[in-house]
Amino acid sequence: MADPLSADRLLRALRDEGLRVVEYRSWRTHNRNHKGPWGPVHGVMVHHTVTSGTDHSVALCYDGYAALPGPLCHGVIAKDGTVHLVGNGRANHAGLGDDDVLRAVIAEAPTLPPDNEANTDGNARFYGFEAINLGDGQDPWPAAQLDAIEKAAAAVCRAHGWTHRSVIGHLEWQPGKPDPRGFTMASMRSRIERRLARAPEGPAGPGTTPPTPAPAPVPVEEDPMPLDLNTRVPIGSWLPERWPDDPGLADRVLLLRTLLVGAYAYGRAALEEATAARAAAEEAAAALRELAPDRPALDLTPEQLDHIADRIGERIAAQVVDLIAARLAD
Repeated sequence: MADPLSADRLLRALRDEGLRVVEYRSWRTHNRNHKGPWGPVHGVMVHHTVTSGTDHSVALCYDGYAALPGPLCHGVIAKDGTVHLVGNGRANHAGLGDDDVLRAVIAEAPTLPPDNEANTDGNARFYGFEAINLGDGQDPWPAAQLDAIEKAAAAVCRAHGWTHRSVIGHLEWQPGKPDPRGFTMASMRSRIERRLARAPEGPAGPGTTPPTPAPAPVPVEEDPMPLDLNTRVPIGSWLPERWPDDPGLADRVLLLRTLLVGAYAYGRAALEEATAARAAAEEAAAALRELAPDRPALDLTPEQLDHIADRIGERIAAQVVDLIAARLAD
């Protein structure tokens, strides 16, 4: 039986392990304790976020979403190894899992049984760390991030007097879950075992200096629709059908930055066509003057030329909007 660490003890344990830690918003009082118990705790669970971008991922894990309110973990581990604390208490990260697995974790058994049941509340029993990764088997795991997963899990285990066998992955707890994908939990537990055999790297360790405290986040107005340029957006069939030889459309998924680049290209094309239309109108007026020198001069005023260019630009801009809307709708 282990009582959960207080916010101060958790923060100190992580920093003593040599981690850079950011305290995000009101993480110290942010929890789901009103929905059920928090503790006794028995282990640490590792997840991947299925997101990209630090700001977006941290905000999502803090706030959650309509079907699953936040916090969605206790700490978010970024690609650079920074740990962002987003919750202290019960968090919506583990869900229902296998009671046989929980008993094995409590006993710190050398092997875990198969997770073939979902009958036990894991949110009450496990600390949760979400590591930022798309979980597609292609998104890389930087060394700094793997080191931080190792250190964060070791820090909690060290604080409670647990061994590496108290650390599991979500895929070992709840049937059907794939995370974390990209490394094995057996290899991660081996790393944690080696780390726990040494003194911590932070202020409590020999020959080290305390890490620089992370600055308090500057309050900013939250963006209700944060723009993450690394978001992958599925596309429909009409683009590959129109440009079947374009290798960038082969997998029918585009990065959001690709969409923005496309919109920019359409806008440049609209500007160029409007400019060409204005030049063509001026040439036509000059040709008419040459063909009929005895007739009153047919001069287009700058306002008329601007009107022609604007009308063409408006038409092309409307086509651009339709194309982008259709692409996003698909």
